[in-house]
Amino acid sequence: MCLARGPLSRLRGEETMESLYGGALHRRVTIVDLAAAKKRGEKWAMLTAYESMTAEIFDEAGIPVLLVGDSAGNNFLGEENTIPVTVDELIPLARAVVRGSQRALVVADLPFGSYEASPELALATSIRFFKESGVMAVKLEGAHLETVKKLVASGIPVMGHLGLTPQSMHQLGGYRVQGRTDGDAIVEAALALEAAGAFAIVLELVPAELAARITAALSIPTVGIGAGVNCDAQVLVWTDLMGMGKSAPKLAKAYRNLRVEMLAATKEWSDDVIGGVFPGPEQTFN
Repeated sequence: MCLARGPLSRLRGEETMESLYGGALHRRVTIVDLAAAKKRGEKWAMLTAYESMTAEIFDEAGIPVLLVGDSAGNNFLGEENTIPVTVDELIPLARAVVRGSQRALVVADLPFGSYEASPELALATSIRFFKESGVMAVKLEGAHLETVKKLVASGIPVMGHLGLTPQSMHQLGGYRVQGRTDGDAIVEAALALEAAGAFAIVLELVPAELAARITAALSIPTVGIGAGVNCDAQVLVWTDLMGMGKSAPKLAKAYRNLRVEMLAATKEWSDDVIGGVFPGPEQTFN
């Protein structure tokens, strides 16, 4: 998909796209653009990405924000969940996503254990991501308000994450809907994160009514995953979107079945090799 240039407007003295889709191609999407989209009521999509080839495809498709998530653990690195993922594992993936994209704002998750102990630890980890991978923002789970303030004051944009926080799955008792009985606490945490300087907040596995309430209360965008249609944006793990797993979780929709396509292509090629059909004349040099 070719993105045509669109008109530009001004927000706080900065050049801002009037639409995240089809806007300026000579620079990346910024948190200022996302703030402007919230004011316009324009929804946007965010996808995970873990390497350069898919990042290039999603960027070409016009996805304005790419998340190098610790979901790489159970979708790329073969782990059972996100908890084992390390900074040293995620930085090369983030670097590849930055290199593979030209327009998207690239956000990196701070892995479990790399930020919780202190704002200073979170800053040191975030600086590594900025210097070694080139990402433009970080995401962290929970209401670590002093940490968010520290990072923002240091020039590092922060995306928050409330509701189901996968790094806390053992404390939460597994992957369960959050906010059915403590919705007010999540609303208060969202408002506190906004006040601390977060530029957006992911809401995961919360009731749709609660997510709509939070979205209406905030001046920053909400990004839903299993949180209903009223969030400002939506995020999916790309392997769920493309049907790479044997089944998609309830919060996702498989728009294609690449698992079936890849199985068929692999078997077809293998049969051609066994049968002496591949390589053919087109793949042969004289």
